[in-house]
Amino acid sequence: MGKKKIVTKGSENKDESKSGANSLSKKRVDVGILSVQSTYNNTKVLLTDAKGNALAWSSSGSLGFKGAKKGTPFAAAKVGEIVGAKAQAMGMRAISVVVKGVGSGRESSIRGFISKGAFEVTSIKDATPVPHNGPRPPKPRRV
Repeated sequence: MGKKKIVTKGSENKDESKSGANSLSKKRVDVGILSVQSTYNNTKVLLTDAKGNALAWSSSGSLGFKGAKKGTPFAAAKVGEIVGAKAQAMGMRAISVVVKGVGSGRESSIRGFISKGAFEVTSIKDATPVPHNGPRPPKPRRV
């Protein structure tokens, strides 16, 4: 036995009026930051405004790639194209890119982003974390 669904006249119009594309195109942003996190297993791309507020994002896993295919340059290019289309709808003109990680999708995600619109890339910065000395080694084994 399931719950009975009661539909009122006001709720039908509210569901139809909501859509992600319309809410994105209303916000106009000229300058943004594109953050690319590329690991061996996945590629994530985040588009923010100059203050750092998130505007759009996508990842290889969210596009339907599974397993080892998420870490490929092809999947990263598709992620960049999706975020590039969202940025073009917002009217973005200039971006600065921050790349983090050592995966194979570092460059291809940026190329996919630029292919979707006429964006001016002001800077590309590598923010990959580098360990200085690493953790403390284990104690010697006593036999």
